[in-house]
Amino acid sequence: MASLLLPLLLALAAAATSAAAGRVVPYDLLYADGVRAYLAREWTRAAELLQRSLHSYAGLREARSACHRACHDEVAFVRGPAAPWDSAFFDRVLQRANCLQHCLGRQLGGPPSAHRISHAIQRDFEQREPYNYLQVAFFQLKKLDQAVSAAHTFFIANPQHFQMREDIEKYRRMSGVKSDSFRDLEATPLWEAYEAGVQHYNADEYLQAVARLEESLREALSALEECRALCEGPWEEDKDEDEDEEKEDMQPGLYETIAAHYVQVLKCRQQCVLEIATKPGWISATEDFIPSHLDLLQFAYDQVGNQTLAAECAASYLLFYPMDEPMLEKMNQYRTELGEDTAVTARENIQHYVQRSLMEKKLIYYAVEHLGGTFNDPDLWTPDELIPENLKEQHREDQEKQKQETLDVEEREKRGPLPFEGVSVTMDSRQMNGTQRVVFDQVLTESECRDLLQLTKAAGGTGDGYRGRRSPHTPHERFEGLTILKAMQLAQNGDVDWKDAKLLLQASEKSRKIIESYFTPGKKLYFSFTHLVCRTAVEGEQEGRMDLSHPVHADNCLLDPEGNECWREPPAYVYRDYSGILYLNDDFQGGGLFFTELDTVTVTAKVYPKCGRLVAFSSGKDNPHGVWAVSHGRRCAVALWYTHSQEYAEKERVKAEELMEQRAAEQDKPDGQLLQGANHGSRSSPESPVPSDRARPTSRRHKPGSDGTQHPKELQPRDEF
Repeated sequence: MASLLLPLLLALAAAATSAAAGRVVPYDLLYADGVRAYLAREWTRAAELLQRSLHSYAGLREARSACHRACHDEVAFVRGPAAPWDSAFFDRVLQRANCLQHCLGRQLGGPPSAHRISHAIQRDFEQREPYNYLQVAFFQLKKLDQAVSAAHTFFIANPQHFQMREDIEKYRRMSGVKSDSFRDLEATPLWEAYEAGVQHYNADEYLQAVARLEESLREALSALEECRALCEGPWEEDKDEDEDEEKEDMQPGLYETIAAHYVQVLKCRQQCVLEIATKPGWISATEDFIPSHLDLLQFAYDQVGNQTLAAECAASYLLFYPMDEPMLEKMNQYRTELGEDTAVTARENIQHYVQRSLMEKKLIYYAVEHLGGTFNDPDLWTPDELIPENLKEQHREDQEKQKQETLDVEEREKRGPLPFEGVSVTMDSRQMNGTQRVVFDQVLTESECRDLLQLTKAAGGTGDGYRGRRSPHTPHERFEGLTILKAMQLAQNGDVDWKDAKLLLQASEKSRKIIESYFTPGKKLYFSFTHLVCRTAVEGEQEGRMDLSHPVHADNCLLDPEGNECWREPPAYVYRDYSGILYLNDDFQGGGLFFTELDTVTVTAKVYPKCGRLVAFSSGKDNPHGVWAVSHGRRCAVALWYTHSQEYAEKERVKAEELMEQRAAEQDKPDGQLLQGANHGSRSSPESPVPSDRARPTSRRHKPGSDGTQHPKELQPRDEF
């Protein structure tokens, strides 16, 4: 059997990226060595190793895809002679496993097991992280053309990366940089053909549109097959699965294990249509990517007078949407024009695509209904009758819940009275050119600000993990942070004054009550996270600085500046509803807060820090914001996030309150002023931090010509202002 694959294997081996003696070095090893050379400032070696890692990554994907295709044809699952079904089935399974092992072993020049890469490294390559390092290495080597290409390639997949955006602009202003250097080294024919086809279509250039859209459709179906082949990887544990000891002891049997892994593969295959329909750098996929090709093609063929192919595309489109009235009318028109005797059928490859997809969906929905789990169907065209009735009901409930949570803007703008005397509204939403924004003054006195600043001195030496290291957002500032629980623990150990720690609790609770009464009167706000933070300008590193203290972002959704959208989906903190910053000082330069449009560029409002000033706003797409660079001195504030969902209430705050109550009991006297009626009912669960498992072997340095200090390897996962 293996001998039949020899011609294919020889061709693949010649094309693959390999080291001496035909061995493909695993790309994670090359990547790690490249980053080590980068940190050692060995730019030539770093550039070579990082490039080799990218070639190895591409070669591994190509080898896996080719071997899966070859073994699929070589060891097909067909009905054989009469025999027990399980014996016949597993005979083919074992043969295909052997075929894959043999094919990959020859292709890679070693055991395939050596190429099992961690998810963190895989994500780095999917998000083009090696190019981030490469552009610096090439810049240091004075290879501007290659530096620009690497930077552009990274930026295409990461358009929200503010610093790289600035670097690209710097490159454009440099003499000696050619416009054609701004090329995407990872560009695929698919998107070039699709965008050209749509442009021709919109310009009524239908002959050219047909050619490019047909090319795009071929590339899309080819990319889909490659993606599906790569889905047949190892079993991945469900991270959302309960991991209590009882479940760990209950190992699934043969058929349960096979079913779980197979359903995982099927779900992966179904999601492939989203992968190929998502342009690099975009957050969401192009809707109805395959059907939309056929829709455009049928109209374009009709316009150029080729009714035969127009009818074929219409029939193919109707496989997805058989009740689409406009397309049915076009189909009748084509039949009349071509003659009733002319056979009009859908394209064979589209028939195969739809039939296979429906079969897989049926199996997945059966598994979800009877074995448990979830399935996010990527297609809008899935027939309603294919979805089990009980899952339809759940889908309707989710839709109704989403409508209920989407409040009318005018209703949200209704304000309640402020619960504290002396606190004033300095700017409201109208004055700040937006919605759900407000600035309060006199929330704290000068004395209270000084006491809280006294508490910040503990953050530099014994804080929550940053302890005066370089900021996770810029190498030009040091960052110090102190959580509410850590402040109480320091007070318990005698490192800070109990009075100051108590004041942090009181000040944050006062802020919560003000924001709740102003934005959501009658609807409870729970703390999601509380952070006392300071940012200090690094002396001697401010000249020529062009970055921000914190890039523009939103607090509960992922900004998509090019799409002019903000997607409320993980890894964003989707449960956050309102945000606040309580400023403690103004004796520094820079560090102001600003709001922008969704494009992250158009500034709509600015807020300058001062003692006792509280700025509050809704956490979503209405309020993208950033922080100007702190160019001199130290900026301190209490960063606050709130949620309507009690399940995401801040667990650390409950423990902090318990420590304060314990302290009051030890003193054997009432502490009636504590927290001014702070919420003690938010004991459900902590804020769920986004796991930062993209373990970096280095900092995220990338600014051309910058020699910034290395960032900590593992930063706290929660983001601050």
